[in-house]
Amino acid sequence: MSVVNQIVSSFSNNKSLYIGEKITMSEHMIQTAMLAEKYNCSNDLVCSSLLHDYGHFILKNPDELVKNEEDGKHEEVGHKFLKQYFVRNVVEPIKYHVKAKRYLARTEKYYQNLSEASKVSLKLQGGIMNDAETKIFQNSEFFENSIQLRKFDEMAKKTNIKIKSINDYKKLLISKLI
Repeated sequence: MSVVNQIVSSFSNNKSLYIGEKITMSEHMIQTAMLAEKYNCSNDLVCSSLLHDYGHFILKNPDELVKNEEDGKHEEVGHKFLKQYFVRNVVEPIKYHVKAKRYLARTEKYYQNLSEASKVSLKLQGGIMNDAETKIFQNSEFFENSIQLRKFDEMAKKTNIKIKSINDYKKLLISKLI
């Protein structure tokens, strides 16, 4: 239960803007979870959506990494931390949501619709997937949920909209603990 309190505190205390966007990281992650709910996704995927960028809270200075053209591998950092506490169906899509972006960016329409900040991070994260990477990723167990999470991720960057509180998700977080 203490990890849930830590997560709630991280969300509540986050005031820094989501890297290159006009909303905070907390707002972005809550919007992502709200989209998963809107599309009637499983509670596992709603929880994944809520926590998908949690690694940014763990990294010391994500903005500085981007300025230095470094990838902080937030998806791996978040996954490593969260897998100690949450069920596999929650944490695995988090681990693969960057791969999902690299996969989806293979289509011109998806790539063109990325925000400028997402295009910058895509380059740092390895760029568009090649054919060999694509085959491996398509055959992974969490491919579909990772793709869905990524699509919500890209849509969850709206300003001036009413969003839920992290406290609205406490019961969900508790229900997904190991």
